[in-house]
Amino acid sequence: MLLLPGAEPFRHDGGEVGVLVCHGFTGSPQSVRPWADYLAERGLSVALPLLPGHGTRWQDMQITGWQDWYAEVDRELWRLRERCAQVFVFGLSMGGALALRLAAHHGDAVSGVCVVNPANKVHGLAAKALPVVRHLVRTSKGIASDIAKDGATETGYDRVPLHAAHSFRRFLQRLDAELPLVTQPLLLMHSPEDHVVPPADSARILSRVSSRDVTERLLERSYHVATLDHDAGTIFDESYAFIGRLTGAAAAGEGAAGRG
Repeated sequence: MLLLPGAEPFRHDGGEVGVLVCHGFTGSPQSVRPWADYLAERGLSVALPLLPGHGTRWQDMQITGWQDWYAEVDRELWRLRERCAQVFVFGLSMGGALALRLAAHHGDAVSGVCVVNPANKVHGLAAKALPVVRHLVRTSKGIASDIAKDGATETGYDRVPLHAAHSFRRFLQRLDAELPLVTQPLLLMHSPEDHVVPPADSARILSRVSSRDVTERLLERSYHVATLDHDAGTIFDESYAFIGRLTGAAAAGEGAAGRG
């Protein structure tokens, strides 16, 4: 099966600090690849998987569900843990939700969580009708490329497969009940103007987690896919500083220093 441009998974073997980066619903690694590259260039070990059903055509996603997407990031987390002393989980949108569930389920195996415009709920009146509508209508309009920056585009599907959307909704309901299990340091960055995931989702997540070390940052110049938008540099710098604070600057930059 041919992949869409930029949808390839990415892995970089760096130092003893690892980062798992998770992309969003109907998207691909392309939307967060600059983030992964930034971290890899600074000596971190980085894994950016392609979630099942993504990065090809929407019909392939129609036969997958949240268990498939979560299993993929769970496997990547364990691979990172085998070679790294500390592992962080990062994510955009649904990727942020997946990162939060990893933190909830893996406890001390996850050293910290960084999420950008994380999803907490499928919104709109149609969401409640998904259990029935998905059997009558196969897709709805796509959600890719909600970006303020001129010329920037996201590699993602132009249609949302409704079977997958229904599974995503059920996943978010499950995650919401599990958020109190998240105790790790949390950096949450979100856009006040987001046409896919409203700021209320971030507020809900912040109110539900049990983390004591919590930092919230507003991305004032970006829409939903902020990792490709005007505030991308802020996301990259803030997330790297977050790792450095929790590991020690020397540990975070060990690989980069070693390459001279």
